Amino acid sequence: MTDFIQVATLDDVAPGKMFRVELDGRRILLANTNGTIYACDEMCTHEDFSLALGALQGDCLKCSLHGSRFDLKTGKALDEPAEEDLAVYPVKVEDNSIFVAIG
Repeated sequence: MTDFIQVATLDDVAPGKMFRVELDGRRILLANTNGTIYACDEMCTHEDFSLALGALQGDCLKCSLHGSRFDLKTGKALDEPAEEDLAVYPVKVEDNSIFVAIG
């Protein structure tokens, strides 16, 4: 059984924006694209660089250091130099609360 933990509210992650949280010692990035909330690791898999400094492009997240893009739905690395996929986590929204499961 997957345990979901409340990490934020919808007010924290406006459409087109990102919000960083810490959950069980992990830095998690929440992203709101067109009203859908995604959760992924906050650090780029290519370099130890914060993806919170990047940009949302549709359902993709672009790292501002070297330009690698990641699919927010699957975590798949879409562009070099990143070759390793990004960890993504299940999200559920109830009322105004955002819950993420990492284990």
